[in-house]
Amino acid sequence: MKLYRFFAVVAVAGLMLASCGEEFLTSHTTHQGAAGAEATESAILSYLTATYQPLLMDSYANYNYNHILLLSDLRSDDVYKGGGDAGDQSWMYHMSLFQIPASESPTGIWTLYYTAIARANNTLMAIENAVGFDSEAAKRKLAGYEAEAHFLRAYYLHHLWKLYGNIPFFTEPLQDPFMARQKSADEIYQDILTDIAAAEKAAAEAGDEFPMYTNGTAKQARANLAAVYMLKARVVMYQNDKAKFNEVASNMAAIIGCGRYRLIDFDALWTGADENDFSVESIFESNQISDGKRDWGSAWTGCGTNLPAYIAPNELSDPVFCGGWGFGPVRQATWDMYEAGDVRREGSINKFADGTYGPRFQNTGLFQKKYAARTALRSPIGTVDLNYPNNLILFRYAETLLNYAELVGVQGASPAGGVSAQECLDQIRIRAGLGSIPVTMDNIKSERRKEFVGEGMRFWDLIRWGDAASVLTENETAFQSVRTFNPNKDKYLPIPQSEMSRTAGTGEFELKQNPGY
Repeated sequence: MKLYRFFAVVAVAGLMLASCGEEFLTSHTTHQGAAGAEATESAILSYLTATYQPLLMDSYANYNYNHILLLSDLRSDDVYKGGGDAGDQSWMYHMSLFQIPASESPTGIWTLYYTAIARANNTLMAIENAVGFDSEAAKRKLAGYEAEAHFLRAYYLHHLWKLYGNIPFFTEPLQDPFMARQKSADEIYQDILTDIAAAEKAAAEAGDEFPMYTNGTAKQARANLAAVYMLKARVVMYQNDKAKFNEVASNMAAIIGCGRYRLIDFDALWTGADENDFSVESIFESNQISDGKRDWGSAWTGCGTNLPAYIAPNELSDPVFCGGWGFGPVRQATWDMYEAGDVRREGSINKFADGTYGPRFQNTGLFQKKYAARTALRSPIGTVDLNYPNNLILFRYAETLLNYAELVGVQGASPAGGVSAQECLDQIRIRAGLGSIPVTMDNIKSERRKEFVGEGMRFWDLIRWGDAASVLTENETAFQSVRTFNPNKDKYLPIPQSEMSRTAGTGEFELKQNPGY
């Protein structure tokens, strides 16, 4: 694997943190300083801002449609691939059928997230060589920057780990030939935990500079302690590391017990209106400010997202929603799974009548709603489809509640902080307009699926529960979705062939392909 070098970015890198404090918004040109050189706060903020920037880029990464939420959901049982036909972005279709070859494996997200890791490394190197942080208050601020950098590196790495499994990882600038040793998935899991632990340690030193809750403050678009805890929960539960379940349950109880987060009206989460950004339910979200600069030939500029256009129906005639490309249509079974009166069905899925849109491949008449293209959010400048301003909620409080309910209610973790697993599940049900049900594994599985449609969660849940083979193997000939899930192969995508070829013959750096590809 080559080192994805730190390339210069200009003022756009700061735009993601609009409304988040003028000091952090100050534009800096990012650059890689000499190893060991002294780093001022301005330089550290430059590196840190650049480390956040890839959160804005993963809908159109390196000229590839590699949105992380859609990449995660395409292999689930919630949506089909859709689009113009089977050959429209055929690699996505092959991925949805568990038939993707290494030559089609998504390279955009690989490139983007390794770039992000390199940027996090440079941030941490700058922090190690910081100057001008002599007072106790300044030291706490520096510790807060360190917590952010460790969290971001772990966040990007955890996506690569889930997607590709056995991957390279590096924590320092690489030397010629700019490659790193491939590690096993279990080794990468430990690397992620190491970064999370470092973020927690730095957070303890930072105190109020890295709090549990940041919405409505100058730091609302930046990571916080609750985000660190939520990332830990995702990776530990995905790994099924039962030895850490008590710790994670305690972390979830700490988020709940802080008293700052709560559930809000389900529809309000997804309107894309400014007043609903960074709500009290949002723990960590990326601020997709649209500046109209992203274009087909400018994959590394701009701040908007193309996910809304990607999942909207083609040629739609509707007063609220606008048309798009028709990818990721929702399956009928996903619509049918909801109980009568569950507000999450209409809150998660748009059902448009025949004749109001142009049917495309694998059409069901059902489309993802949460991040759908809305007329009110169309960019007045630039390429509209690439520049929607819909913020992406990466962690939200509903997941905290369901994590705790599962860990304590069915996985055997010890209760913590006086929090009740039943009350956590009840909060989710009440918000949905439904009554209480017992905390059982089947009920937890059902509630997680209903809650997180379109949020990139379902496939990973099926993997960690051991349900993927039975749920995802299907023979839906009417929708051209005939597939068999092989647990020894299909948990991971193949490592992109371009990376396999680049490292061939390099000895210790030569990548070994994932089994079955």
